[in-house]
Amino acid sequence: MAKRSAPEVNAGSMADIAFLLLIFFLVTTTIETDTGLSRKLPPIEENEEDVIIKQKNIFTVLINGKDQLLVEDELMELKNLRKAAIEFLDNGGGTGEDACSYCKGKKSPTSSDNPDKAIISLKNERETTYSTYISVQNELVAAYNELRDRRAQELYGITFKEMEANYDNVNWVGNKTKLKEQIEKIKLEYPQKLSEVQQK
Repeated sequence: MAKRSAPEVNAGSMADIAFLLLIFFLVTTTIETDTGLSRKLPPIEENEEDVIIKQKNIFTVLINGKDQLLVEDELMELKNLRKAAIEFLDNGGGTGEDACSYCKGKKSPTSSDNPDKAIISLKNERETTYSTYISVQNELVAAYNELRDRRAQELYGITFKEMEANYDNVNWVGNKTKLKEQIEKIKLEYPQKLSEVQQK
């Protein structure tokens, strides 16, 4: 009996099919991008002399491995952090050159002298969850924003957030140069000095 040969499969169009599948998956696949915290690094200063910072001008916030907050060596709930940060930043306990004329705080001599001198120091341990870390960051930034909003309302009758939105709006009809000067003035009065201590 004669041996029959198996019919050959025509593979000429396989490359075309593979190419079409590749294009299909490239077009329909979504690539997730990681988003981080929006932070602007301070400009590099040429001044090489050491700056002396008084301990009372540093507000320490520690997040431990169990997601507990230790603020100024005392346990604190996250919901109270913003209020404590505002009280520290807006204390205005300085005298002479360090005096703050626009601060509405208790003017305690044991707390910060001036918002310009006040620094918030944030430290977390390796076991701290990311969600807690972000929540603490949000509360601290919100404290600065609340103070800036209040000051902008006092000076210009509009919140700081609205001022920034107007500045970014290309259709806003006001004087952008003047608005930028007003924004910079408020940023100088309440500078965001948030220091993050490196993990060990």
